[in-house]
Amino acid sequence: MKCQRVMGILEKLAPKRLAEHWDNPGLQVGNPEQKVSKLLVCLDVSQPVVELAIREQADMIISHHPMMLFKGLLAIRTDSYDGKMLQTLLSRNIAVYSAHTNLDIAKGGCNDILAALCGLERVEGFVPAEGDTDESMGRIGYVRSPIPLEEFAHSLCQKLNTSYVRLVRGGKATVNKVALCSGAGADLISKAAFRGADLFITGDLKYHEAQQAFKQGINIIDAGHFATEFPMVKALAAYLRDELAKTGEQLEVIEDDISQDFFQVINREN
Repeated sequence: MKCQRVMGILEKLAPKRLAEHWDNPGLQVGNPEQKVSKLLVCLDVSQPVVELAIREQADMIISHHPMMLFKGLLAIRTDSYDGKMLQTLLSRNIAVYSAHTNLDIAKGGCNDILAALCGLERVEGFVPAEGDTDESMGRIGYVRSPIPLEEFAHSLCQKLNTSYVRLVRGGKATVNKVALCSGAGADLISKAAFRGADLFITGDLKYHEAQQAFKQGINIIDAGHFATEFPMVKALAAYLRDELAKTGEQLEVIEDDISQDFFQVINREN
């Protein structure tokens, strides 16, 4: 199958038009006309992921985070981390495609995946996305039955397969209505409070943002950028397998099973 056809399947789920204006989704490395036979789905394109693709003989990597996002590419230094990766990808003819904020926003994308893992019901869009679209960034919904905040936090650790979450006790002791934004969504705290959420789940929370939540009377669980988004790897791989099966094409889809959160918790010794 040509790379272009795989891109079309991905954009059926997460159209590029949904992406935030600052974002850079789409084909990062490669040629739309090149042929691919094995796909590797990951959160981030890293050197270990590229090495995994080589070992598994995958010729296309599908990531959530774009390789080239916040800064323009001014030089390719092969003695740098990114430059070495680009050299390897190009020399091995491995294509890279990224679906970022368009996958966050899309129905069935990262935020719906996170809402399902949290066990939310009656889920709806949280904050309208940019542009002329009916789509939303984040989700808001209800737990099946009210649950103590700390119990919910412990349960979330298990569901996200993370060793810890950070909790801000700013509101009710019991959780019923939950807003969430996978990745980094601290700028939506006020909107979560305004919508009457008992709890807002996101990642990358800073001190003064936690203070803001406390003042506004809302609980926060910072489950981390990695943990709130990594579940998309398994879900997106499953989507691709289902869609590819409909075409009759023999493409294998594998998942990144080696990446870990950059943050580790070091406990004080007794």
